[in-house]
Amino acid sequence: MTVLYYVLLFLVSVVVTLGGCALFTNAIEWFGKRRGISEGAVGSVFAAIGTTLPETSIPIIAIFFGDSHEEVEVGLGAILGAPFMLSTLVLPILAILLLLYARAGKRTAQFHLNYREVLTDLTFFMIGYFIALGCAFVPSKLIHFIAAGVLVCLYIYYMKLKFAPADGEEGGELEPLIFDKHAATPSYAMIGFQSFLGLGGLILGAHLFVMAAESMAGLFAMSPLILALLIAPLATELPEMSNSFLWLYRKKDRLAVANVTGAMVFQGTFPVALGLIGTEWVIASSALTTMILAVQAVGLCLLQILIGGRWRPWLLAAGAAFYIGYTVHLYVN
Repeated sequence: MTVLYYVLLFLVSVVVTLGGCALFTNAIEWFGKRRGISEGAVGSVFAAIGTTLPETSIPIIAIFFGDSHEEVEVGLGAILGAPFMLSTLVLPILAILLLLYARAGKRTAQFHLNYREVLTDLTFFMIGYFIALGCAFVPSKLIHFIAAGVLVCLYIYYMKLKFAPADGEEGGELEPLIFDKHAATPSYAMIGFQSFLGLGGLILGAHLFVMAAESMAGLFAMSPLILALLIAPLATELPEMSNSFLWLYRKKDRLAVANVTGAMVFQGTFPVALGLIGTEWVIASSALTTMILAVQAVGLCLLQILIGGRWRPWLLAAGAAFYIGYTVHLYVN
């Protein structure tokens, strides 16, 4: 009965978190449209931040409001698991789906992207994550605080670039506001109400997840860090994946990829800054491995563009070997 209770608690946390994320993302996209912000910025910044809030809320709750070492491990796992999942699983799945859609005759078997934008996103991620990786080998708290400030400034500069006027923005229709489906242009009051309710769902879901992860780890004598590295991202990356898969099917490659790469930039800077401030940033070898694998996977994505000028879907799909290999390694050991 105890196991069933913890499993149910975890499932409830996932449902509440994803529900809150759906409400918040939908509302924030409408806010961007009402304010006349470009859809490129909405996709790579607003949608990316909205869908990464579950991963961000979990470490905030675990690190700053938790009172045990296990909860801190859950927080670190949530911080490091998201970039690993996005770079080694979500991007390869996008490539696999592209090939499947092409085989079904729904579209061509090539990404149609502004690769300059992709290079910008991946470069910002690499800079931020190299800083995070370097701090794991430097125990100085002062250095960690300085690095956290640099990461926050790096993301602010990234947003400034994204909000700069650009030609050739990809158009697209937004789903109706969930709380006002019949309104052609929902009011700011309804948008604000939905976004605050969504944010509340994210916070509640994060609380429930931290409780479930800590309890299940103790019950099965499993490291909560491992649970957070593999289980939390699978659940919390669903918004990014579902949005991107749908955009890819609709041949909106630019939005599909920007939602993922924009989320990677956010995950490699802001949550890491929280971890540097709120913990000693002592990274276990299993978590450190995910950081190195994420850097390698993104490095190969960059090399494809720099050498060939574009992504080859079959080669991008091969990046899933990093995720599969790591998961098998954990299972065997």
